[in-house]
Amino acid sequence: MKIIRSRTLGSKWIKTKILLRNKILRTFVPHTRLYNELNLLYMLNKHNMVYVKPVIGTFGQGVIRVKKLSAGRYNYQIGTVSKTFNSYRELVHSLNKAKLNRNYLIQKGIRLLTYRGRIFDIRVMVQKNASDYWEATGYIGRVAHPQKIVTNFHNSGKPLPLETLLGAHIKEAEKKKNYIDQLVRLGNEIAQQFSRSHPGYKEIGVDIGVDSTLKPWILEVNTSPDPFIFNQLKDKRMFYKALRLARLHGRFIARKRTKRR
Repeated sequence: MKIIRSRTLGSKWIKTKILLRNKILRTFVPHTRLYNELNLLYMLNKHNMVYVKPVIGTFGQGVIRVKKLSAGRYNYQIGTVSKTFNSYRELVHSLNKAKLNRNYLIQKGIRLLTYRGRIFDIRVMVQKNASDYWEATGYIGRVAHPQKIVTNFHNSGKPLPLETLLGAHIKEAEKKKNYIDQLVRLGNEIAQQFSRSHPGYKEIGVDIGVDSTLKPWILEVNTSPDPFIFNQLKDKRMFYKALRLARLHGRFIARKRTKRR
């Protein structure tokens, strides 16, 4: 059987525009603009905290959190490095040095829920199954390193069961289950929207942030999601299913070695 690989898309800006075309999904998309100095000032005045992200990038690398403080002061953090400035001009001058030579976007900062004092977000995995229907195959929480602003596993984040992370914020088991079901439905709707926009997508990893009102926000959509994060869970069922479907779409298949004669 011929394997048709999943379509992929690298640009976070194009992914954002795909989401904004859907009147339901756009309510879950944080305010986003392309990076320039005027847009950054506007976004900081409007939201006080924003994330500056490479338009094309993975594993949370190059993500910068920028804050507007009191008395005309500003702060940014990239990795574990934090700097504070006495003017917007000083901020921009330093920020332009810290940014790599590539395009960036600015996303409204969401004040995420925390677990033991550390922010966390959620990865929902949605994949086409053998019958070519979208199916949510996994969900997991990702807790940020205490000194970092991103939750990615490849950036020192710690994967944990979502039920554990939500436990401090949703006490009743039935409400927690219903809330997770809501996140799964959101993941499925995002996958459907990407399929409607450009046929050929077979795997979607959705990064969802949750604020203090329990509203979910779509932080990012990954069209080449890593199923191995689910291997960090004690219960391996999500991992085995996600990996099986990833292999169905031609990923993580070991190449056969040819014998030399």
